[in-house]
Amino acid sequence: MQETGVHNGAHGADKFGLKNLKGVYWNFGAPQLYEHALRNGEAVLSADGALCADTGVFTGRSPKDKFTVRDATTENTMWWGGNQSITADQFETLYQDFLKHAEGMQLFAQDLYGGADPSFQIKTRVFTELAWHSLFIRTLLRRPERADLASFVPELTIIDLPSFRADPARHGCRSENVVAIDFARKIVLIGGTQYAGEMKKSVFTTLNYYLPEKGVMPMHCSANVGPNGDTAIFFGLSGTGKTTLSADPNRTLIGDDEHGWGKDGVFNFEGGCYAKCIKLSPEAEPEIFAASNMFGAVLENVVLDEVTRKPDFDDGSKTENTRSAYPLESIPNASRTGRAGQPKNVVMLAADAFGVMPPIAKLTPAQAMYHFLSGYTAKVAGTERGVTEPTPEFSTCFGSPFLPRDPSVYGNMLRELIAKHNVDCWLVNTGWTGGIYGTGHRMPIKVTRALLTAALDGSLRNVEFRTDPYFGFAVPTALPGVPSEILDPVKTWADKAAFDTTARKLVGMFQKNFAKFEAQVDAEVRAAAPDVKLAAE
Repeated sequence: MQETGVHNGAHGADKFGLKNLKGVYWNFGAPQLYEHALRNGEAVLSADGALCADTGVFTGRSPKDKFTVRDATTENTMWWGGNQSITADQFETLYQDFLKHAEGMQLFAQDLYGGADPSFQIKTRVFTELAWHSLFIRTLLRRPERADLASFVPELTIIDLPSFRADPARHGCRSENVVAIDFARKIVLIGGTQYAGEMKKSVFTTLNYYLPEKGVMPMHCSANVGPNGDTAIFFGLSGTGKTTLSADPNRTLIGDDEHGWGKDGVFNFEGGCYAKCIKLSPEAEPEIFAASNMFGAVLENVVLDEVTRKPDFDDGSKTENTRSAYPLESIPNASRTGRAGQPKNVVMLAADAFGVMPPIAKLTPAQAMYHFLSGYTAKVAGTERGVTEPTPEFSTCFGSPFLPRDPSVYGNMLRELIAKHNVDCWLVNTGWTGGIYGTGHRMPIKVTRALLTAALDGSLRNVEFRTDPYFGFAVPTALPGVPSEILDPVKTWADKAAFDTTARKLVGMFQKNFAKFEAQVDAEVRAAAPDVKLAAE
C-alpha cells in the first residue's frame, strides 16, 4: 500500500529503474514540502507565507531543448515540422544515465491526474529532485482523493532532475538542458533546468498527443462560465491576458491555461493556476494578487523586499517572466469540478504591439480557423533602452511548442466544434492603441473587460458593425461606456499615414506566415486572410 510518507525500495520507484535511492517522500502536502524546501535551501518564505524560489539560468521554457522519440509509434503521427526527434536508443541511453544520476538521492513523488474528466484524464506519477518542484506539480495538476492513492497505477511517468547534465554527443540533444518524451513508453525525462513549468507542459504535450484520437480537442486556453451556464474559452499566448481576463468575479473560473473540449463540454487539465505576475497589483487583478500572497503559493523569480519580505511584483530584474503558481481553490469563484458545458463564446487574445488591431472583432468560423492557425501576438524587445520595433510572434493554435500533431488536426477540430455548437468567435487586442509600442499606450483593461462582458452576455451582437479594411473582420462601431474612437484604431493615431503603413506591414506578416498552411485548408479559410496588398517597398 502506498501512503504519504518516506519509502525505500519497492514502492513504485524501482518499477521505473530508480534504485539505490536514499528514499522517496511520497505524496507530501504543502506543509511537509515547505519544510523540506526551506531546510534544503531551495526556497525562502514571503511575508504572507508564499514559497519563493529562483529557477537559475532558465527563467522560462526552452523549446529548442525538447525532443520526442521517433519510432513506430510516432513516425506517422507526429508533426515533425514542429518537433525535434531523438532515436529510441538515444532516449534509452539518456534514461539509464538519469537512473544512474538519481542513485543515492532523496526524491519526492506525486501521484496526480492530468484532466478533470475521468474519461480522458491521464494518471501521472512525477518524481522530482527538488521539494519545491514537487509542490509546484502537486499544485498545477489535479490531486486524487486520498482513498484512491492506494490503487493508483500511473499511465505517464515524469522524472525531473535539475542537477542532471545531458551530453549532446551521447544523448542526441542540443545542450546540457533536455526534455525528452517517449510516447511509446509514456516516460518524460527533464534535466538541466530548474524551471518548473517544463513539467506541466510535458503533461499538456502528452494530452495533446492522445486526446484527438478520442474526439477531444486539447487547447492552450483559459475558460470560465457565467451564471447561466454560458462557457467561454480564451485562447492566447503568454502575456496576452488568458489568466487575467478569465479571473472574472462575475463568472466561475474553470481554469487558466489548459483544457479539453469534447462531447460533454469543456474540462480543465489542471488543478491550479500559473500566472505571470510582473506588475501584479491588487487593483487590476485582486483575485490573482490575493492567491499569490497565500500559504501554498509558489513564486518563481519574484524579488522580495529585504526588510519586509513582501514580494515586489514590479521588479523584473531577474526576469520579466516572474510567475505565481497557486491552487484553484485560492480563487473564491473557481470551479471545484473543473468542468463546464459546451462553449457559447471563443475569444482569441492578441497583444498587438503594432497598435493597428481593434480592441475587439467578430469572426466568422473561417476567420476563426485562420486566426487560430496563425496564433498571433507581438513581442516587444529592449524595453530598457527605449522604443524598438515590435516583433510579431505567430505560434500556431496558440501553442506551437506543445503540439505533437499537425496543426491542421487541431484547426479542423476547432472549426467543427464551432459549427456544431453555434459558437460566437471574437478576436480581442489586449496590446497597444494610439501607436506602436513606445508611441501608443496599452489598451485600457477596463475597455477590454467592458467589451468582453458585452460579448459574453450577448449584448454586443446587437450593435452596429463595420468591416475592417485591413483584416476583413466585423468591428463594433459603438458600445455604451466605451470611447467610440478606440473602436476604430486609425482614429487613435496622430499620424494616419503611419497607421496605414504599419497596418499593411502587419497584414503582409500574416500572409507570409500563413503560406505554410494554405495547402491544408479549404478555399473559405484561404479567403478569410487579410487581403490588403503590401505597399511597394
